[in-house]
Amino acid sequence: MPYYAEHAQQLKRDLTAEVPVEELRRLHEKRPLLHATVATGNVAALLLSAIAIVHFQRWYAWLPFAVVAGFAVFDFTVLLHEVVHRAVLRQSSDGAYRVLGLLYAMPSGISASQFTRWHLDHHASLGSDLEDPKRHYLSPKRNARWLKALYFTPALFPIYFRAAAKETSVYEPELRKRIAGERLATIAFQLGVLITIAFVGGGFIAFKLYVVPVFFVFPIAFALNRLGQHYDIDPNDPAKWSTLVKGSWFWDCAYLFSNYHLEHHYFPGVPFYNLPRLQKLLMPFYEKRGVTPHGYGELLWQWLIMNRPPHANWEASVVAEPATAP
Repeated sequence: MPYYAEHAQQLKRDLTAEVPVEELRRLHEKRPLLHATVATGNVAALLLSAIAIVHFQRWYAWLPFAVVAGFAVFDFTVLLHEVVHRAVLRQSSDGAYRVLGLLYAMPSGISASQFTRWHLDHHASLGSDLEDPKRHYLSPKRNARWLKALYFTPALFPIYFRAAAKETSVYEPELRKRIAGERLATIAFQLGVLITIAFVGGGFIAFKLYVVPVFFVFPIAFALNRLGQHYDIDPNDPAKWSTLVKGSWFWDCAYLFSNYHLEHHYFPGVPFYNLPRLQKLLMPFYEKRGVTPHGYGELLWQWLIMNRPPHANWEASVVAEPATAP
């Protein structure tokens, strides 16, 4: 039995008792047109931001749009995540999901097959130091501020691809071959975009239109999103193996509902646009189980300033700190 399933059997029973069956069925309903609307909105945000970046010359005018563009690029991984959990189409189709996965993987330069295997293994092994590939390979192994800060910089790319390569090395040869091909295709796509922009618009346009959003904003979006997933947890309670992030219209838009990560692990088949509703239904459960909601600002403070360790109970860390003399 997978690690998480083995340790979360009672939690699953508690959750099933908490959410009415009919409500849970409605939450699992897939609405392809709504998904397409969200995806189209993300593409529009990227394209309109690109137009504004090219149009404006002063940094304080184009930089906010570069931030929007960087988050939009990151959000293609969120759309890919929906494909991984087959939460897009009413009738499952291997071919359609394959095409969607490849399309959504292109903007961020990753392999759809690698992301799929990596993420599903993460779900199956949540809570394990060794079996969860994200925790084992991607989380910082030293609780040092400088190392954790690197995840918010372009250093994220070698960190991520090194972690992915270690995990991929144990996959079956056919899957490794497919992943290698997909990576070459996405890298070629990224280089083609960069070269085209530089050729048509020049070096400065390439810098502000591609380099800043992809290499400087994307890592911030990635690292902050991951900070709200499994860093502040209670290792002794499977109900708290993910972090509860407060619902917010701003972060719902910025992260396409991927900020509801605890709810997602409770019910992985619920499409992302239904997660805010699921969180509201689970609030009484959270209160009974003592699951504390957090905001990204608070998590960032605890992570970088207070230097809390990953995958640990940060509330217990606060209690354990010695009181300072008045």
